[in-house]
Amino acid sequence: MSERPGTHAATVVRREQLSPHLVRIVLGGVESFTSTGIADEWVALVVPGQYQSRYYTVRSWDGEELVLDVVVHEEGLVTQWAQTDCVGDVVAISDAKGSCSVPEDAEWVYLVGDLTAVPAMARIAEESVGGRPVHIWAEAVHEVPGYFGADAGVVTWLPRAQESALAAFVETLEWPAGPGYFWMAGESAQMRAIRHYVRRELGWGADRHDLMGYWSSGRGRRARAVDPAPIYARGRAAGLTDEQIWAEYDEARGRE
Repeated sequence: MSERPGTHAATVVRREQLSPHLVRIVLGGVESFTSTGIADEWVALVVPGQYQSRYYTVRSWDGEELVLDVVVHEEGLVTQWAQTDCVGDVVAISDAKGSCSVPEDAEWVYLVGDLTAVPAMARIAEESVGGRPVHIWAEAVHEVPGYFGADAGVVTWLPRAQESALAAFVETLEWPAGPGYFWMAGESAQMRAIRHYVRRELGWGADRHDLMGYWSSGRGRRARAVDPAPIYARGRAAGLTDEQIWAEYDEARGRE
């Protein structure tokens, strides 16, 4: 497994099937990783045989083991790998980034998302609500019993419907009085629609909501076949900067 600068090698130490569409991957040997402390932090993951990354929420990190809960489906860069006996495989993860920031004066928290957002919503409820009333709406084909802790607040599982259904559902919500915080993640087109709704219709500023496009229904999932390792090695030997090396890599990818 080749590593791009800013990534960390990790080994799969456990794999657990949480539901028909959700797989837990536990990574070890990644002591160099540093958490941002932000509850919805995510990392880029590169698995064996692939040279593109996909982004996943850090469900938990205890200083020794890093947990990623991966949504699996029919095909994809990571999903096929995650459905194999991958224990012992070496992967690469990036440094973490996050965006969730509950305002100090928030009196309530609403969390909405599809299955890809469930790990982040669970961690936000555990770490960031500070005792505030919280309501979670999670859309999934199959519920994941016990996924949200007993102190997560009110949890409502929504049946998976058409792709635009979750955005339409949000527009039916009744919002509590007083200042609050709304976090939502899922398909990118829905997030754009809801962003327009909360800004134009509800008149909320950016500090009152965080809307994350986790995936796109129109994005292809074809793996690319260009390994960055030889390009990086040649660039370093030639004295190129990282920016120049990765520009060459992007150019090589464009010639596929």
